[in-house]
Amino acid sequence: MDLQLSTNLLLLTSFVFAFMLNAFFKWFSSKKQSSTAATKLPQSPSALPLIGHLHLIGKVLPVSFQSLARKHGPLMEIRLGASKCVVVSSSSVAREIFKDQELNFSSRPEFGSAEYFKYRGSRFVLAQYGDYWRFMKKLCMTKLLAVPQLEKFSDIREEEKLKLVESVSKCCREGLPCDLSSMFVSYTNNIICRMAMSTRCSGTDNEAEEIRKLVKTCLELAGKVSVGDVLGPLKVLDFSGNGKKLVAVMEKYDQLVEKIMKEREAMGMKKEGMRKDILDMLLETYRDPTAELKITRNDMKSFLLDVFMAGTDTSAAAMQWAMGELINNPQAFNKLREEIETVVGSKRLVKESDVPNLPYLRAVLRETLRLHPSAPLIIRECAADCQVNGCLIKSKTRVLVNVYAIMRDPELWKEAEQFIPERFLESSQEKIGEHQMEFKGQNFRYLPFGSGRRGCPGASLAMNVMHAGVGSLVQRFDWKCVDGEKVDLSQGSGFAAEMARPLVCNPVDCFNTFQVLV
Repeated sequence: MDLQLSTNLLLLTSFVFAFMLNAFFKWFSSKKQSSTAATKLPQSPSALPLIGHLHLIGKVLPVSFQSLARKHGPLMEIRLGASKCVVVSSSSVAREIFKDQELNFSSRPEFGSAEYFKYRGSRFVLAQYGDYWRFMKKLCMTKLLAVPQLEKFSDIREEEKLKLVESVSKCCREGLPCDLSSMFVSYTNNIICRMAMSTRCSGTDNEAEEIRKLVKTCLELAGKVSVGDVLGPLKVLDFSGNGKKLVAVMEKYDQLVEKIMKEREAMGMKKEGMRKDILDMLLETYRDPTAELKITRNDMKSFLLDVFMAGTDTSAAAMQWAMGELINNPQAFNKLREEIETVVGSKRLVKESDVPNLPYLRAVLRETLRLHPSAPLIIRECAADCQVNGCLIKSKTRVLVNVYAIMRDPELWKEAEQFIPERFLESSQEKIGEHQMEFKGQNFRYLPFGSGRRGCPGASLAMNVMHAGVGSLVQRFDWKCVDGEKVDLSQGSGFAAEMARPLVCNPVDCFNTFQVLV
């Protein structure tokens, strides 16, 4: 009897406990759901096990994200294998990231190639927001890439522009097609090499040429290794072997730049009044005992690598797009040539000093960067939990701002997919921001160089290089496509902004007796 009573009491107690536990879980679940509703998460497309949303991604990443955003909204979470990110696709949400909560989104995340990168922690472009990044940004703005410094190298940019034109003229004389893609890469590479280390990167068998090849290989391998992020922890196994290759290439680059730095140090500091290149100024800062922050040799090597990586292929790609769009739009091409002939004439080539008087040339480049931004996806990292567009963004979340989609948004731009330089002229009704068009990214529907404190510090240099190069080729030559009547403007794959196919055209010298007066 006592045993039966004890058993019944135990069952009753267990039932009551189970009932209370169930009630508690229901209450907790409802509280969690209401809390989640108050701070909802970004929408996300239906995902598959293991691969996430990889099955929804095409060969051109910004275009794929643009298409998904039309279905799932301007703020969505995407999972590519083991890698997660939040994608921003509207100007209003971009404003929250770049302005309203700028400090919280001022760092950039590391990618799959970080563990193989010799200068990890020294990269200015990918540095976390902090003392080192602030010091290097200040150094860029006051010395390395300051306007007075850029003006000191205007003659170098002029010389390289003349070499570019001469290369095209040679194709004309020999009746050969012209590979503008490779010519633009040589043009921008040589300018950057001469400004960075006072030596050309092509046309001679020297250390600068070797550096150019190493940097190109680094870019290719880093891109391949970064794709390994989709494997999560398995990426450390380096199945492809690209990680080991990247380490080997980085070691060669390090040894070569160290040799150049020692040779430069042995020569001593340049006298006052002598033109200093970027390496001279970095060494000067390195030796300065009063500097706000002591930079290391790795910091200098890494900065030079960033300059080579960011300053060459991006500008070359933008120039290819500009020429491709102009060749496919004869009305715009002829309008630009007419403006140049009126302002500059036919006795000399366009110079940087002419650009302020060539509004249509400026409009052509701005429209090119709207349609074909050199950095179509701007990458940031969230420092602390916050709300964006009413959604919870957790700390350490990778955020990709799809400026490609924003600058093609039909709600922000009339005939958004069309090449219409006139929209950037003073008389246009579509002028951006109180009759003033700048590249500072403060109007959040036009972001070719990013925005805020992490905006591109080399924007002015890039525009100088592109204006003079494109202007001269339009002024001097007519262009005919090798295959068909129009240039193939298909986009390349991945993060990059290059054309899918090299820009190869037949140039026709429209000034056979053209005399270049420098």
